[in-house]
Amino acid sequence: MENFIEFRNVTKCFDDFVALDNISLCIPKGSFVTLLGPSGCGKTTLMRQLAGFSEPEEGDVFIDGQRMNGLPPFKRNTPLVFQEYALFPHMTVYENISYGLKLQKTPKEERDRRVAEMLEMFNLTGLEKRFPKQLSGGQQQRVAFARALIMGQEILLLDEPLSNLDAKLRVEVRTELRQIQQRLQITAMYVTHDQDEALSMSDIIAVMRKGRIEQLGTPWDIYFRPVNRFVADFVGTVNFLPGVVQSYNGKTMTVGYHNQPLTFDTKVNLDEGDRCIVMVRPECMTVREEGSGEGQLTGEIENYSFLGRYIRYFVRCNNHTLIVDDSNPGLTGAISGKVRIHLDLPKLHVLKDEGNAPD
Repeated sequence: MENFIEFRNVTKCFDDFVALDNISLCIPKGSFVTLLGPSGCGKTTLMRQLAGFSEPEEGDVFIDGQRMNGLPPFKRNTPLVFQEYALFPHMTVYENISYGLKLQKTPKEERDRRVAEMLEMFNLTGLEKRFPKQLSGGQQQRVAFARALIMGQEILLLDEPLSNLDAKLRVEVRTELRQIQQRLQITAMYVTHDQDEALSMSDIIAVMRKGRIEQLGTPWDIYFRPVNRFVADFVGTVNFLPGVVQSYNGKTMTVGYHNQPLTFDTKVNLDEGDRCIVMVRPECMTVREEGSGEGQLTGEIENYSFLGRYIRYFVRCNNHTLIVDDSNPGLTGAISGKVRIHLDLPKLHVLKDEGNAPD
């Protein structure tokens, strides 16, 4: 896939604070890339380097092979949509969407045609004469997207654009946005700290911490094969089982967890006798009132939460509380007492025990 956007050894400081620490990142043309991480990790600062609102102390930014350093934002063709909709309150939907075309002195007939396309694309047809205060939050956000895309740019930057919407509407709008991005083959960069948004929308996720990229990969890589404990813990709910490598032949590993051997396939840089942490997601375990076989642990249910589509159990096992999600709850309620925990062995992932928790 052809790279369209490239950051080469980009460093950005604010006084003594290093916001971006020698970051290099290539983004393929037509892909949806999400910068994911906690507040202050540098994700918005990195996006601003691309938009031209900030310049790096060191390193270069390229779009389609052309160096952008020093070029003002209006010459980069990189519209940025913020969480604040930034619509003109005194303008109608039509006037807001067509504002850029009017500045370019585009003939009215052409403006009408392109606005009509945007209205249909974002389910806004019939609302063109309304003012922003007459729209819902979701409708206002759709107008902001339409205004950013009507100029025909190949890049769209989105800085937490859905954070002001309620949970149900966020899911609806993010689905529409992803479909439109794929249809138009726009190269999108999306900033968020919401793991669900990142996993559901992205082709590529860059997990950031302290101005660096901890891991770059597909949503499946990030979720099931994180490179370290920070990524595993930040992206989704996770259980960590401390253990020791009992045997490893380069493909199949056996880890001893409180005298319980767990055997699964993996590829990691670990040797026999090394301390490690087995990572297992809550949905990769099931609780049973009885059972036997490989990948079985014994525990006792301490508590549970019924969440409709699944039950979340908190199970005490070897002095650890494990979180287990049962996606097929029964009609008669939750189970209790002593249980067997069945692990989905192919979905186990092992990490080196770094000796401390992420900060």
